[in-house]
Amino acid sequence: MTKNLGGLLCAILIGFMTATPSARAADRVVHVYNWSDYIDAKALDEFTRETGIKVVYDTYDSNEILETKLLAGRTGYDVVVPSATFLQRQIQAGVYQPLDMSKLPNAKNLWPEVMKRLAVYDPGNRFAVNYMWFTTGIAFNIEKVRQRLGKTAVDSWDAVFKPENLKRVADCGVYVLDSPEDMFAIALRYMAMNPDSKKPEDIRKAAGLLAQMRANVKKYHSSEYINALANGDICMAIGWAGDAFQARNRALEAKNDVAIAYVIPKEGTLMSLDSFAIPKDAPHVAEAHAFIDFMLRPEIAARNTSVTNFANSVTESKQLLDKSVADNPAIYPDAGTMARLFTVSPYDAQTQRLVTREWTRVKTGK
Repeated sequence: MTKNLGGLLCAILIGFMTATPSARAADRVVHVYNWSDYIDAKALDEFTRETGIKVVYDTYDSNEILETKLLAGRTGYDVVVPSATFLQRQIQAGVYQPLDMSKLPNAKNLWPEVMKRLAVYDPGNRFAVNYMWFTTGIAFNIEKVRQRLGKTAVDSWDAVFKPENLKRVADCGVYVLDSPEDMFAIALRYMAMNPDSKKPEDIRKAAGLLAQMRANVKKYHSSEYINALANGDICMAIGWAGDAFQARNRALEAKNDVAIAYVIPKEGTLMSLDSFAIPKDAPHVAEAHAFIDFMLRPEIAARNTSVTNFANSVTESKQLLDKSVADNPAIYPDAGTMARLFTVSPYDAQTQRLVTREWTRVKTGK
């Protein structure tokens, strides 16, 4: 029995050693949890072909969904993509592991300015590397809005925060991000207050302004507005830059005569950063690093931006982009616009409860 067992083990070992690398890698996998409509699907296939690592790819459409999973423990995911303010408090909660930068050689390509801004949330850039960054603004159907607002320029938050303006476009449909982080900060900025204020009285003032919109808002959602704009089902949305240009491109592909524009309002707006991080309990850490490093290649980053229309932070990728993307100031803002962009810090637990309560009241009136 012992002799036979030894021979069997030896045969198994020899079989493993002589197996092709791709065969040995067949069981390797990386579980990725990312925002919807936020990657070039062909890049996932290319990663698998090159490395033999299978990608199990799931999506979400709010930071709150991701955070609930992370704080509940054992998500089963190897790579996640939180926004910066959520990243900061999740780091503090101990849900991430430090990145092994020796396994991320392509991180040398990251834009120092973006990583400096990310370091506000992740001191020393220990737990995350930036994937995409973007603004929150106003996307709209050019013709339908022109019919209702005339020659009034959609270049200010007045378009949505002045009830008389929003009411004029309500009949053709208005969507608003279901993202209190974005909406409260923008409302505060519009009222010439500190967009990063955590004062309860300021939060309530912002909620009051946002509540005035409710009667003229068709839906609060953070992803459905893309197709709704592209199909001509709505004519205005407060949304993210990349999503707005995805809507524009889908309308162009459909040849449905829907023309979509996106503006960064002149008062300024929120700059957001979505970054790769590895959960502390990730079951496939080596594969997670391989996936992140692959996504930081200039040519892959350029393809992801070309598909999503979100700005990436890999400096060498910009020269690989079509000029219609690289030179678009709504995707890659000029210096003057960058100066009007702001970031915000995460809410403490008490403020978060207030914001959640007020946001529910904004959406429901209760």
